[in-house]
Amino acid sequence: MLNVPTLWVVFVINFLALGLIWAYVTRAYPKLEAARFWAASAFVGAGGAITALTRFYFDSMPPLLLGGAGVIVAACLAAMGIRRFYDRPVSWRATALIVGSSVGAMVFFTFVYESAPLRMLCYSLGQSLPLAMTLRLLWSEREGRAAPGARLAGLVIITITGIYAGRAIGNLLGGDFSALGGGQANAVVVLGLLFLSMTLNFGFLLMAMDRLRNEVADLALLDDLTGVANRRHLLQRLSEECARSMRSGEPFSLMVIDLDGFKTINDTHGHAAGDACLQHFTLMAQTRLRPGDMLARTGGDEFCVVLPSSNLQEGAAIARRVLDVCRRDAETCTGGDIPIAVSIGVAQWDYGVGQYPDRLMAHADEALYAAKKNGKNDYAAYDPMPTLQPDLTPGPIEATRKYA
Repeated sequence: MLNVPTLWVVFVINFLALGLIWAYVTRAYPKLEAARFWAASAFVGAGGAITALTRFYFDSMPPLLLGGAGVIVAACLAAMGIRRFYDRPVSWRATALIVGSSVGAMVFFTFVYESAPLRMLCYSLGQSLPLAMTLRLLWSEREGRAAPGARLAGLVIITITGIYAGRAIGNLLGGDFSALGGGQANAVVVLGLLFLSMTLNFGFLLMAMDRLRNEVADLALLDDLTGVANRRHLLQRLSEECARSMRSGEPFSLMVIDLDGFKTINDTHGHAAGDACLQHFTLMAQTRLRPGDMLARTGGDEFCVVLPSSNLQEGAAIARRVLDVCRRDAETCTGGDIPIAVSIGVAQWDYGVGQYPDRLMAHADEALYAAKKNGKNDYAAYDPMPTLQPDLTPGPIEATRKYA
């Protein structure tokens, strides 16, 4: 035989344990704001359950109403955590409206017009409504896939809503399915809700783990100092673009950028100033790139920019824009400001490059070398086409290439 008071004690212990888990997650990962709401939801739910549990020992309705209010607040906090997890705003006013109207209706159907079935209906709606309103977020696909934890949480919310609906209908039809009732049917309801509350929080944990795993994966592809892509991410993107161009025949371009005199900046002004220059250049360059272009730092003072769906002339035009913004910024430097100058090499994918990004990078490096030979603070474009009257005398490779 299931004992309802004992199940409610387990319910309280379960909520307290979940609250401690989410409190630890909040401390360990302070940027996961949703964990704060889920921790608050667990603790408030435990407080509401404890308050409602006193109904078994004191024949009084106020503890039951206060406990119900606590559980409704816990459901609202859980829903707010889901919204914050998806970076959606939360409304304390809407929460206050749901809690206030639900509790107000429960008080009305307790002291003004006594009706236990209607009171339970208001209680069920107060818990189900805020959670049901998050189903669209939980079932939405991110990056072309549905998160397993979010799907699990959505299924649990649907199940909880179904139980509340069935219990409310049963009460309206004359049954007694109060969660604090003493019958075995009520004990089964409490046991089911206990299991579902644990499963719901397990879904939240899976969501958090998936988010943290993605953040770690993103960090592995980003440069710590500038926040742009790193060399690993660049090579992945170049491989993808080369494969795409091989299939479609549509070219793309690559820019290789080197900060002129960067070693002198480090030696003269210190590495902190050098880091600031790299960050400043990153911000300037991004203002001249198009959506979809990828800026990457490949090491030291070297950067690359992947220019999808761009031929050599378009890549050269973007290189001029980046060069111009750096020149104008250097002209405005005064006092202790450090002017930034760059040299840029541009190369275009062709069938000779094929699916080997290193070949394209080598072409762009050759163009960069030519830009530096021209006096730095300039750009050059790699063109594999020979001149009309090629020099038949063997010589360095730039003698048989045309740069613009």
